[in-house]
Amino acid sequence: MRNECKVMPKSITRTYSRYSREASSLLGGLIRAARKERKLTAQEVADRAGISRGLLQRIEKGDLKCEIGAVFEVATIVGVKLFDAEETTLTKHIRQTEDKLALLPKSVRKKSKAVRDEF
Repeated sequence: MRNECKVMPKSITRTYSRYSREASSLLGGLIRAARKERKLTAQEVADRAGISRGLLQRIEKGDLKCEIGAVFEVATIVGVKLFDAEETTLTKHIRQTEDKLALLPKSVRKKSKAVRDEF
């Protein structure tokens, strides 16, 4: 038998803009405040969202590495509105965005410089 060494992927250090850091911190704070206003424990919310209590704590601290789906689900559970719109309005906006995307190019590429090969 041959021992194979598994190489773990190198963790990527990302830098985030100040705006992103502040927005994530604000959302985390809003989620925590809403949870406490509703007198829900961290474990209750984590159980309802299907996540660990540790992940919920990271969300509430504004950790930018948390999965966006988990953050949105927790926000929904505690009643934090993510957009200034009702659910039916969100559906309408989604359709409008899809229509707009259908008119735009499928991919964006930088224009290459024309090669001048006239000697």
